[in-house]
Amino acid sequence: MTYPSFGFVTPGNMGLLVDLYELVMADSYLREGMNQRATFDLFVRSLPPRRSFLVSAGLEAALYYLEQLRVDDEQIAYLRGLRLFSDDFLAYLRHFRFSGEVWAIPEGEVFFPPEPVLEIIAPRIEAQLVETFLLNAVNYQVMVASKAARVVLAARERSVVDFSPRRDHAADAALKAARAAYIAGCAGTSNVLAGMEYGLPVYGTMAHSYVMSFPDELSAFRAFARDFPHNAILLIDTYDTLQGARNAVTVGREMAARGERLRGVRIDSGDLAALSREVRAIFREAGLVDVQILLSGDLDEYRIEEALGAGAEADAFGVGTALGTSEDAPTMGGVYKIVEDRQGPKIKLSTGKATLPGRKQVWRRPTDLGPRDVIALADETAPPGHAPLLVKVMEHGRSIAAESLEQMRARCRAALGALPASFTDLHAVPPSPVALSGRLEALRSAMFQKNETRRRP
Repeated sequence: MTYPSFGFVTPGNMGLLVDLYELVMADSYLREGMNQRATFDLFVRSLPPRRSFLVSAGLEAALYYLEQLRVDDEQIAYLRGLRLFSDDFLAYLRHFRFSGEVWAIPEGEVFFPPEPVLEIIAPRIEAQLVETFLLNAVNYQVMVASKAARVVLAARERSVVDFSPRRDHAADAALKAARAAYIAGCAGTSNVLAGMEYGLPVYGTMAHSYVMSFPDELSAFRAFARDFPHNAILLIDTYDTLQGARNAVTVGREMAARGERLRGVRIDSGDLAALSREVRAIFREAGLVDVQILLSGDLDEYRIEEALGAGAEADAFGVGTALGTSEDAPTMGGVYKIVEDRQGPKIKLSTGKATLPGRKQVWRRPTDLGPRDVIALADETAPPGHAPLLVKVMEHGRSIAAESLEQMRARCRAALGALPASFTDLHAVPPSPVALSGRLEALRSAMFQKNETRRRP
C-alpha cells in the first residue's frame, strides 16, 4: 500500500526545505570560487503593531537542523532533473555538512529590533543554504512566544494553557506553538504529541459533544466524574451555564462523599466575567470553595485583560486561535542578511531595508526604566555595567549549549519580570531601548557616505 505525502518535514527531507534561489546562488558561488567565510545576521527589522518586545525562541530547532542537514541521493536526482545545477555543485551537496559557528540570544530572553537573534559564521555557501529553514524556525516560534508572553502577562499570575493545535497552521506548527508558548510562561498544552515530544504538561476537559451524547447534562457529569475522579473538570455551558454550575455542585458533593474532589469547571461562552462571578458564588454557597474556574472561548490578551478588569473569577485561561496564530500580528518579519566577509563589513542600503554592517555583540544594562541595549561591533569592549546577550551556541557545526525547556522558561519569566509597566502594558509602545555603539554608528555612516560618493557623477 502506498501512502500520500502529508507534507511533513523530517530529518530525511529537510535538506531541500530551501528557496530555489539559495541553491542557485550557492552554485554560482562555487563556480566563482567564492566560498570563503562570511557572517550573516538573522534579525527582526521592526516590532509588529502594539508590541514592545520580542521573546527569543526556535534556536533548538535551528541548531538541530544545522547539525543534521544532509542532501541524499534521491534529492540530488531531483535537483539534477531540474537541469539548473552544475555537476560540481551537485557533488558538493552530496557531501554537505554545516561546519560553521553560531552565536545567539538564548531562548526565553527578551530582545528588541534590530538586534541579531542569530549570527551565522561559516563558508559562504553553507551560510547561504541554511537561510530558509532558519527563518522559518525562528520567525514562527518568536512570533508565538512573544504573543504568549503578552497573554501570560495579561493573566496576572493565573495559569494559561495552549488550546491552539486545532487552529494552528498545520501539524508541525502545532508542536512548535506549544513549545514556544511553554517557554513564554504557559502552564502547558492540550496537544498530547507536544506533551510527549517536549515533556510538556498536558491538560484537557471535555467537549460539548460529550455532554450532548448523554440523556442530560447531569448524567454526562456523573459519568465523567466516575471515569476520571482525579481529573474531573466539567464543561458547564452546553445548555445553561448557571444550571450547569448547579449540576456540577451536585456531582462535586457526590465526589466528596466518595473521598474525591471536583477539580474544576470550564466556561466557554457568554459574558465570561459575569458568568464566572455567578458560578463562583454558587460554588461558595455550596461549600465547594476549591473548585477552579477555567475560562476559554476566543480569548486573547485583550479579552483576558477586559474580563479580569470586569471582575472575572478565573483560576486559569485556555487560549487557542489567538495564541497559535498570533492573530493580531500573524507574521514576524525576521530577515537574514550578510554583514561581513573576508573583504570586510557589508551593508545593504535599500530604502527602508538598510542593515547594520559587521559582526556584532549586543550589550544589555538593566535599569529601573527597563533594559538599555547597545548593539556594538564584536571586537568592542563591553560598556560599563553591561552584559552580553549573544552567546556562542555552535562551534565547528556542533551544538555546545544545550538547555532544557525549564531553563528557557525560567529565563523568560525573569526577563518579563524585569520589564517595567511601560513595556508590559498591552496598549503602550515605549521608545526603543536600543542604541548603536559609537564605532558601529561611525562604520555605518562611513559606508553610507562611501556609497553616496560612488553614485555621484
